[in-house]
Amino acid sequence: MPKNFVFSSESVAEGHPDKVSDYISDSVLDACLEQDPDSRVACETLVKSNVVVLAGEITTKAKFDYEQVVRQAIREIGYVNDDDVFHADKVFITNNLTSQSPDIAQGVDAKKAKGKDTAEQGAGDQGIMFGYACDETPELMPAAVMYAHRVGREIARIRHGGRQAKWLRPDCKSQVSIRYEDGKAKEITAVVISTQHAADVDKKTIEKFMIDKVIKKSLPKKLLTKNTQFLINPTGRFVIGGPQGDAGLTGRKIIVDTYGGTGRHGGGAFSGKDPSKVDRSAAYMCRWVAKNIVAAGLAARAELQVAYAIGYPEPVSITVDTFGTNTVDEEVIEKAVSEVFKFKPADIVSQLKLKQPIYRSTTNYGHFGKDDLPWEQTNKAAALKKAAKALS
Repeated sequence: MPKNFVFSSESVAEGHPDKVSDYISDSVLDACLEQDPDSRVACETLVKSNVVVLAGEITTKAKFDYEQVVRQAIREIGYVNDDDVFHADKVFITNNLTSQSPDIAQGVDAKKAKGKDTAEQGAGDQGIMFGYACDETPELMPAAVMYAHRVGREIARIRHGGRQAKWLRPDCKSQVSIRYEDGKAKEITAVVISTQHAADVDKKTIEKFMIDKVIKKSLPKKLLTKNTQFLINPTGRFVIGGPQGDAGLTGRKIIVDTYGGTGRHGGGAFSGKDPSKVDRSAAYMCRWVAKNIVAAGLAARAELQVAYAIGYPEPVSITVDTFGTNTVDEEVIEKAVSEVFKFKPADIVSQLKLKQPIYRSTTNYGHFGKDDLPWEQTNKAAALKKAAKALS
């Protein structure tokens, strides 16, 4: 990437149809894990108009009312207005969930290998996973996507508060463009917001509110200039939204969920999957490692890639890329990473305590950059720094 450029990232709110699907899937996952931490869950959700369809494979000892979980998730998002076609109390729900295939289970179930005294858990699928971190923001995340999330979270906070802007509705998208000079963020060139609203509010009211009460309060003042362009509901009207306006599916917002297009993505989605699925757990692991590399001062930007084979516990590759920002040799960083962190699926679950029902809190406004999540801790930075020094 050149030193001088403009880069944009987007975020979508919890009322976006794809995020509705993600939140329902993660709500089902958490309901399973609350009763049975060893649950195997791969829950996909489709939403459209007044219909919710669940599909996938679940093997669990948990007993609960799936319909109640779905309706509660929709209620928490905010589809409870009288004029909502997609309404928590009125949607039709079809449950097509079955148990996990024994062909997959035999590769994932922990079992003793020949000559080993302990059981090993294989990866739930083959694939590549990435984690990324940089020093652009306090969260060690790319600025554009973090700022887009900030805008979306502030709109959601106002909407859920119910006192201001009662015309706000759940569906919303935000986008932030940043101009970089010599690789450093210098100016926000554009902010785009498309927010669903009640039919009786005019565009000027929405535009003024979003600029004064959301954008200027959410984004760094030093980056907002006289040149910053504000594009608020650029089509002029956004009354029909959410699942009424468009179909939603689990796992369609993988770039919003990760790094806004700055870091690479392996392709696997997160929501609705238990931590035996390395699509999710190994991506969280990679973020944890990358963040600790940057926090340790070993690089200003770091990306980690791991790859797995289904049913096999050890990763088939681990690679670190620091994009030339490293303060020690990348080979040293890779060796230090291998000393400090363990990458077998069972070790990932143990290190990050992933059998907890924490996944509903990951669904919206990015799976990364939230300090209360275990893979966001920088608790291994000192150990990494020490290991790198010993290896140098």
